[in-house]
Amino acid sequence: MAINRADIAKELLPGLNAIFGLEYGMVDDELAPLYETENSEKAFEEEVLFTMFGEAPTKAEGAAVQYDSAQESYASRYTHETVALAFAVTEEAMEDNLYDTFAKVRAKGLARAMGSTKQVKAANTFNNAFSGSYLGGDGVALISDSHPTVGDGDQSNKIGTAAISMTTLETAITNISKIKDDRGIMVAASAQSVHIPPDLAMETDMLLHSAGLPNGTLAYPGSTYAPNDLNPIPNMGLLPKGFFVNRRFTSATNWFVKTDVPNGSKMFVRMPLATKMEPDFDTGNLRYKARERYSFGWSDWRQWFGAEV
Repeated sequence: MAINRADIAKELLPGLNAIFGLEYGMVDDELAPLYETENSEKAFEEEVLFTMFGEAPTKAEGAAVQYDSAQESYASRYTHETVALAFAVTEEAMEDNLYDTFAKVRAKGLARAMGSTKQVKAANTFNNAFSGSYLGGDGVALISDSHPTVGDGDQSNKIGTAAISMTTLETAITNISKIKDDRGIMVAASAQSVHIPPDLAMETDMLLHSAGLPNGTLAYPGSTYAPNDLNPIPNMGLLPKGFFVNRRFTSATNWFVKTDVPNGSKMFVRMPLATKMEPDFDTGNLRYKARERYSFGWSDWRQWFGAEV
């Protein structure tokens, strides 16, 4: 249905000082820290995990060498969605509008809606990261304690159900340093950044940037460390990219740690955002449309560790 003069009655009369509600700012591009972005020229993209060799066994003198095989494992498919939105304005409403607001304000509102949709879809990967209804190529959720492997049993990238703290960050960083591939060989990974909802921003800032331990004692075999003792996270550079807040994370307590393992969460752009305006000959209405195609998902779960609290 086209926007007509009844919908914009105040904009047809003199004396209007301002139109508000359509000039709100855009939330920052919060998907960029979460995803690698690539272009696509197909209806969908697939990425396949290729498992290499296991550790070499000891060969006895005179014995035959053992053979191993490398093989394809699971595939992750990215199926692109088409996202589009439009509006139309009657010819009379355009003619009688005294403030020239349609082209400027409504088109900006259209772009804002498209941008917000993309940010929400990007966050949904993490809002559903623990869900058994939102599975990756290996048949389990992004964050799971039962990722199947070819030769090393089930592996886990789940930190647990504990709130973010110095102790749980230490657990995450330690577990990440011990990640193995599908054949049980360490992949030399390290933690890079923490990703949180706004509710955890201040606490996370203190945890990562305080010079001393910010939240109570830490106990180790033979030692107990108290507040204001040296904070190892900034001192050792254990999370070099700091933390990122995502205002579209729906849980106020879940948190994630990104590693330097490549080919993890990805966004494929099939068609970038394009806008179009054209008149309708029969009605005289002006029609505005925005459209783009993209997909979100993940290939290697080892890029992410998470805690569901």
